[in-house]
Amino acid sequence: MPLEFKILKTDSKTSARIGKVVTEHGEFSTPVFMPVATKGAVKTLEPVELKEISTEIILSNTYHMFLRPGIEIIERFGGLHNFMRWDGPILTDSGGYQIFSQKDLCKISDKGVKFKSYIDGTEYFLTPENIIQIQETYGSDIIMPLDFPASYPSTSTQTEESTKITLDWLKRSINCHPLKGALFAITQGGFETTAREHFIYELNNLDLSKIYGFAIGGMSLNEPKEITWKIVETTCNLITKDKPRYLMGVGTPQDIVKAVSLGIDMFDCILPTRLGRNSWAFTNQGVVKLKNSVYKNDDSPVDPECGCSVCKTYSRAYIRHLFNIEEILPLKLLSYHNIYFYHNLIKRIRESISRGTFETDFLKKQIEFDVKLT
Repeated sequence: MPLEFKILKTDSKTSARIGKVVTEHGEFSTPVFMPVATKGAVKTLEPVELKEISTEIILSNTYHMFLRPGIEIIERFGGLHNFMRWDGPILTDSGGYQIFSQKDLCKISDKGVKFKSYIDGTEYFLTPENIIQIQETYGSDIIMPLDFPASYPSTSTQTEESTKITLDWLKRSINCHPLKGALFAITQGGFETTAREHFIYELNNLDLSKIYGFAIGGMSLNEPKEITWKIVETTCNLITKDKPRYLMGVGTPQDIVKAVSLGIDMFDCILPTRLGRNSWAFTNQGVVKLKNSVYKNDDSPVDPECGCSVCKTYSRAYIRHLFNIEEILPLKLLSYHNIYFYHNLIKRIRESISRGTFETDFLKKQIEFDVKLT
């Protein structure tokens, strides 16, 4: 078994739950947040630092690592774990979103997708089978199949095409998968609940013994939040409850709280590091932009309620100074702090589910993390 999942407790008032996932490279608790190492590194942070802040699993991207450094180099090192010097579990996204977001560089067919490298224009052709084989070469613990997300907004025709192609590619992925890594199914269907329901109906007719988890794809594309949560709720209600559920690319702290309440177990998002590199810090009082002049003489830590080494050591004024003189150090400091904040949030969520106080502790509190990149 490449992956084992056990539900330890389910909240009595919501669909929130605590679980444990076991893989070849270790185990992790759910709900879980996966820092994003798109191109083989969580920006500014070393694996040892990720371990310091309780990171249990990271995410990398098949498409980007295929382009650079290439599968030959990764294979020479015995896989991603050794290449990156990360000994914990790794989930690799297929790169479908990245490929299809560059519409002028790719062409889709029933067989697969032809695309040009955004780096040097080299032309490639990848099939669902290729994507699985590449991730097997990487040694990924959790493998995502090639999928075809619909853009937002999308027409009924575009939604139907997204659903049909993704289902066909999933079937081919299941048939070629040698069961070394754990294959997840990515659910699509655009932004129509009926299309999502149709996809899951077809999905449930497949051999689910070869699928170790479910991902909800095609979200976080600037659609209204009410649409996001309706689709998440619909999907969670229709898929089997004994496998982990992964909401791809979402989100903010309040998004995580909402998604957990609907039954989601796994999250990834670039926000903690991207915002950290732009002087934004997540705190228990909301998001603060430390480059702002109001923090010029502020001797308080980034977040007075945070226990990370950054908050124990540095003041807001000092970090603001570092940003203003364009030092490199503050990019690392706030990335470190922000990922710590996310992990600590997840830990508190798990503890509240265990106590039976999740609804009171989180859902009934107004958690605002409105980020305006100004």
